[in-house]
Amino acid sequence: MSDLNQKICDVFAGLVVRKDLVKTVKGNAIVPSYVLEYLLGQYCATSDEASIESGIQTVKEILAKHYVHRNEAGLIRSTIKEKGRHKVIDKVSVALNDKKDVYEMTFSNLGIKKVLVDSGTIKKHPKLLVGGVWCIADVEYDHTEDKDASPWILSTIKPIQMSHFDHESFLESRCKFNLNEWIDLLIQSIGFNPDFFGRRSKLMQLVRLIPFCERNYNLIELGPKGTGKSHIYSEFSPHGILISGGEVTVPKLFVNNSSGKLGLVGYWDTVAFDEFAGKQKRVDKALVDIMKNYMANKSFSRGVEMLGADASMAFIGNTEHSLPYMLKHSDLFDALPEKFYDSAFLDRLHFYIPGWEIDIIRGEMFSNGYGFVVDYLAEVLRHLRNQDYSDQYAEYFSISSQISTRDRDGIHKTFSGLMKILFPQGGATKTEIEEILKFSMEGRKRVKDQLFRIDNTYADVNFYYSDKTGNEIAVKTLEELQYPNYFNQTVGEVTDIGMPESEMTSADISTEPLNKADDDIVKDSMLTEQHLTFVENQRGIGYDELFGPYLKGARHITITDPYIRLFYQAKNLMELLETIVKQKSEDEEIVVSLVTVEDEFKGEQQRDYFDKIQSAMFAVGIKFSYSFDTTRIQHARHIVTDTGWKISLDRGLDIFQNYDVNDAFSLSTRLQKHRPCKAFEVTFIKIV
Repeated sequence: MSDLNQKICDVFAGLVVRKDLVKTVKGNAIVPSYVLEYLLGQYCATSDEASIESGIQTVKEILAKHYVHRNEAGLIRSTIKEKGRHKVIDKVSVALNDKKDVYEMTFSNLGIKKVLVDSGTIKKHPKLLVGGVWCIADVEYDHTEDKDASPWILSTIKPIQMSHFDHESFLESRCKFNLNEWIDLLIQSIGFNPDFFGRRSKLMQLVRLIPFCERNYNLIELGPKGTGKSHIYSEFSPHGILISGGEVTVPKLFVNNSSGKLGLVGYWDTVAFDEFAGKQKRVDKALVDIMKNYMANKSFSRGVEMLGADASMAFIGNTEHSLPYMLKHSDLFDALPEKFYDSAFLDRLHFYIPGWEIDIIRGEMFSNGYGFVVDYLAEVLRHLRNQDYSDQYAEYFSISSQISTRDRDGIHKTFSGLMKILFPQGGATKTEIEEILKFSMEGRKRVKDQLFRIDNTYADVNFYYSDKTGNEIAVKTLEELQYPNYFNQTVGEVTDIGMPESEMTSADISTEPLNKADDDIVKDSMLTEQHLTFVENQRGIGYDELFGPYLKGARHITITDPYIRLFYQAKNLMELLETIVKQKSEDEEIVVSLVTVEDEFKGEQQRDYFDKIQSAMFAVGIKFSYSFDTTRIQHARHIVTDTGWKISLDRGLDIFQNYDVNDAFSLSTRLQKHRPCKAFEVTFIKIV
């Protein structure tokens, strides 16, 4: 067990579970993760292997005996009849029969209806009235001659969710983790292995949690299929509900004027709309209008009466085009149905998660470490809905006065949500607050940038914040830095003119030559000393364009990097040598020397990697050699050529995020430009 996992088990004893156990016990039970983790939390919330094994068996037995499969519903009904009483795990919903003035329950999988429920149960668990709730229930059978009476009797019912949450104890426990540890604990709680995510990608995963802890928060995420967009809303919390975008009606979502029955927003903390995108989808204009009013004012009308609710809304859907295509030919809301492609509706969105930055979920990305029982974390987030952290940046920073009230509200809500999730106990440093503020502003700026492209009546706003010394820091989205040629245009306008040189940052300059199809290789005469900065998840970067021009013409190249030890690091080295091969003519020979540090435990395997590289390179005129230096290069990472260039690398060759190196059909495996990068910096220095 890692140090972090041991710490998690020690500090949150009884409230965490090993995340890979969910798959172990699930079998063919079609139930949300929070149902399974509720049971695992009862029997497997420990790090003791023997207890875990025993607990797994207990949970499997409970599921086998009490979970109702649809195709076995007849057998369960027979069991209830023969035994007189049986405990079931099923999704149940309740409706008011106003003709008989009684509440009647329906068991989804068991297939029984009109089970009478007393008013006290409904008052205690009002969500039974809308959407359905997973419960553990004792059901009895008592046959009667009355044709109108149901033979099924509800004895007891317990919704699957925590009954108690100690906020003070939670805050004390949070203080025992530093920020990096806490973020990794939350990522593991969601079900992912944090080792496969960079800092920016982790924050994007955590933004998905904000609707659960922030009232009336409006979030949208559009991106490719398979990135786990709906997972949080369908599997994570008993306080959220996921519905198909095509199934939404005004009565279902808000209120039924004829019956007076309140809709989903009145009962759930988060209402998420799956499959929200699709240009051809038919959408009720009245629904769009009432949603716009609710998203802006937290209220909706029932005839002449105004009602309020605090449910957050999350809109998730798939994009139909690549990012550069959308930027050049349309906008980032291009995939939405026509009725929702409305600037007034879009302006009410507080944050746009760029789904194209999130990796498609692979098997190895799931966690086998410890995380919160999701039901516990769901209660933590629900408790935090009552608090407001939106002004905690004011001690250090101020937001530009140019930013409108609606923009400011979006920034504040995202900032508040992330602060609640990351620093519920307070105490964030200036640097930590700045990171969250900048990220919050970027998500709202992404919305505003697209509104400017869609509707030219919106003013172009300069998003920046200032510190107490008056220093202004501009906020830019990653797509703005990565595709400057396409970004600064309105719909229908095609231009090859990027931003003025005077407005470019080092990050802008670094991306421009890397994205020009007609100028992939910078000419020798253009080589200059420069410092380039790249942001996390930036794409379009490869060794050929980044290093190739500075390596061309060299006869001796020395690579210094203490971390060429593991397979993927050796693969990075091999790809750099491939770049050198592309720069040389067939009849030339080049000497490449690697200076690194020998791995303490896998030195033999490390040497084997280098020997294989040496053999492969010799055939193409590269004389590769390696040596180990344990004294002078603990932190040095650079490339030096005999043509007088030194390339200083803060991350060495390790500039790419994790990707599946074994997937032969993934472009990330075959082309470096399609891999998301880590945040890194490169300095080109002329030493001769």
